[in-house]
Amino acid sequence: MAKQVQQLDRVIIRFAGDSGDGMQLAGDRVTQETAAFGNDLSTLPNFPAEIRAPAGTLPGVSSFQLHFADHDILTPGDAPDVLVAMNPAALKANLADVPRGADIIANTDEFTKRNLSRVGYESSPLEDGSLSNYNLHAVPVTSMTVKALEEFDITRKDAERAKNMFALGLLSWLYNRPVESTIAFLESKFAGKPEIMKANKAAFQAGWNYGETTEAFSVQYEVKPARLKPGAYRNITGNSALAIGLVTASRRSGLPLFLGSYPITPASDILHELSKLKRFGVRTFQAEDEIGGVGAALGASFGGALGVTSTSGPGMALKAETIGLAVSVELPLIICDSQRAGPSTGMPTKTEQADLLMALYGRNGESPVAVIAPATPSDCFDTALEAVRIAVKYRTPVIILSDGYLANGSEPWRIPQTASLPDLSQEFAFAAPADAQAGGFEPFRRDPVTLARPWAIPGTPGLEHRIGGIEKADVTGEISYDPDNHDRMVRLRQAKIDGIAADLPPVEVDDPDGAARVLVLGWGSTFGSIGAAVRRVRNAGHSVAQAHLRHLNPFPPNLADVLRRYDKVLVPEINLGQLALLLRGRFLVDVISYNQVRGLPFRAAELAGVIEDVITHA
Repeated sequence: MAKQVQQLDRVIIRFAGDSGDGMQLAGDRVTQETAAFGNDLSTLPNFPAEIRAPAGTLPGVSSFQLHFADHDILTPGDAPDVLVAMNPAALKANLADVPRGADIIANTDEFTKRNLSRVGYESSPLEDGSLSNYNLHAVPVTSMTVKALEEFDITRKDAERAKNMFALGLLSWLYNRPVESTIAFLESKFAGKPEIMKANKAAFQAGWNYGETTEAFSVQYEVKPARLKPGAYRNITGNSALAIGLVTASRRSGLPLFLGSYPITPASDILHELSKLKRFGVRTFQAEDEIGGVGAALGASFGGALGVTSTSGPGMALKAETIGLAVSVELPLIICDSQRAGPSTGMPTKTEQADLLMALYGRNGESPVAVIAPATPSDCFDTALEAVRIAVKYRTPVIILSDGYLANGSEPWRIPQTASLPDLSQEFAFAAPADAQAGGFEPFRRDPVTLARPWAIPGTPGLEHRIGGIEKADVTGEISYDPDNHDRMVRLRQAKIDGIAADLPPVEVDDPDGAARVLVLGWGSTFGSIGAAVRRVRNAGHSVAQAHLRHLNPFPPNLADVLRRYDKVLVPEINLGQLALLLRGRFLVDVISYNQVRGLPFRAAELAGVIEDVITHA
């Protein structure tokens, strides 16, 4: 039957089901299809924290949200236009986010009396009228999948597992997604199990055919490609971008990359991705614990490699002593912290921005390090290059504050030309300076501009020196307990970090008409939510300025002037106001702090309301 094709400028899809229902895979495949089609996109995977939560329960619900459009977008969207609910738990866990009039595609086979009662439904919402405000599509996904796969020599259990492919086929038809990449993916993934591969392809095709032939869906939607800058693009997650950025920095600096890490959510994929890139001289070491991982990374830096360690908040607490050691011995070290909700184990699969103060001050003694934060998943690539530039040039640890939203979220990434990448090359010390031959090598004789000490490779003749966490004498590097020397060394290490500010680009303020009285200032992953909220406020006729910080220690040199230019400064953070505290203390500006710690990104509509309220009272 001929069906109407309706043009949309954007759409938000959310797949939801048990963690074993393949919702992440289905969402990822739609994402890849969408990226290949040329839409701009942003994703929000949402994982259960429990490894094996009981099937059909609320704690076991896994979801994947994809926002794609024919124009530039900044967030995964506030609310889904269509929810695919594979069971009652998925419906109940996500229904509050679904606006009235949206589409709900429910797998009726799973709405049994037992499954309904498990999540507190006394009657089926598919039948009791409680979903009358939505466009409900009741589809027996499981049984239709099993029926479609009767001819294949597979178990019923394997047939039921393919229901995510049926749902994927249906959604691919509904939104006119290309299918070639998914077919190729299935052929590759199940190359060693040809019957399973054929069954999954058949389930995918059955879902597509159902959409094509059923009267339940009378309209097919089309979202045209976005107008992106010319170039080669790929879809990328924050963790993948960070891994590729570190490898690129390794090649641009001429330093072999060593990652010492211990698996922890949501940072584990950095270890996984780098372990695939051994052909670029990358060495990955899965340590026995967090302390072993950072210790090995610092040892690699001492040996002349680019030492990197990756973790999340709990691991940062364990790495603190060794990061302090890196400050003391003044060697480059990259620490990738993919923040998650805390304290303690907290909510391992949920996002948060609450490690900022720990990154700055979470070590004993005066222990300054550089701290930077990416703004988007693809920006993790550029942030990795910047972290290595600072670490190598200034001989300092650098902490990268990513988070769960950036780590797992994805967006199109415009692959840069090699010629546009920064030169990160550096020089090791090869011999003691001629004027120091009589006294031997002076490991703490500093560069007059950067205050960086020489990077001497162990085993280089004439460059023997003491290494360790006990305080050293200025210039000579001998162990020293002299009070005046300790005061000098503490101030030199702080001055080195402070001096990085002169080497940073100024804060750029987006203030189109120059008439704004309110500035919205963010850092890290709030970039998309703030940007989307600012767009809404401006479309409503208000003037508002926006700025975003990548460098958090030290701050960019013009930040004080920017803050004092506006009557009100609003700082949204997914914590209880950590950047706001720093700004008040450093610049004596009474910033307005807006905070949520729900394990989720800000919703643009809600944030827009907050901005409008600040403007009204400015």
